[in-house]
Amino acid sequence: MTAKIVTDSVADLPAQVVNELGITVVPLNVRFGTEVYRDGVDLTAEQFYDRLVHSKTLPVTSVPSPGSFAEAYDKLAEETDEILAVIVSAKLSGTYEVALQSIGLMKRKCRVEVIDSQWAVMAEGFIVMKAARAAKAGASLDEVIDVTQKTIPRVDFRAAFDTLEYLKRGGRIGKAQAFLGSMLNINPIITLKGGVVEPAGRTRSRAKAIDYLYTFAMS
Repeated sequence: MTAKIVTDSVADLPAQVVNELGITVVPLNVRFGTEVYRDGVDLTAEQFYDRLVHSKTLPVTSVPSPGSFAEAYDKLAEETDEILAVIVSAKLSGTYEVALQSIGLMKRKCRVEVIDSQWAVMAEGFIVMKAARAAKAGASLDEVIDVTQKTIPRVDFRAAFDTLEYLKRGGRIGKAQAFLGSMLNINPIITLKGGVVEPAGRTRSRAKAIDYLYTFAMS
């Protein structure tokens, strides 16, 4: 049987990729005040950023319930006996622990392995895609795990911001905290190292930040 791949919505995978590679995505929850949405299901990225700018209430994210992962595992176990979950950095989110604990809630018997990607957004997404392509090509679960673990250190990530305020309020700013004392007219650039946010550079304008990202992507 073909191994199946599970990930979380932080991987930010396009729907076309998810469908093409047969990836199962378990959504995190996004809360604006008393309203709770499933990331990517009830609330698109465009809707999220629109509300982020215009809402007086800052959003709060929460991990999926253990039942959400267990349900995803059980559904896949109807067609496979091998599942790999590739999850957002455990140092940024408790989702990894939930994905791991959910194995014990399964009703069906199936081998499930969980890997901490040590990344987020499309850096995590590229790792998930690599795993899914290996699985689709017929690799065993152990072979897919090997491919995934070898891909993790080969991924890199940069992001430029107009402000770090939202990262600060969300408690995920990490070592990029060092930027906060000198933010005037600066566009900070961050990366992830060892699964945590770290500063990667700074530019004096949004245009220069975009140039930095272009050069990084082409290098």
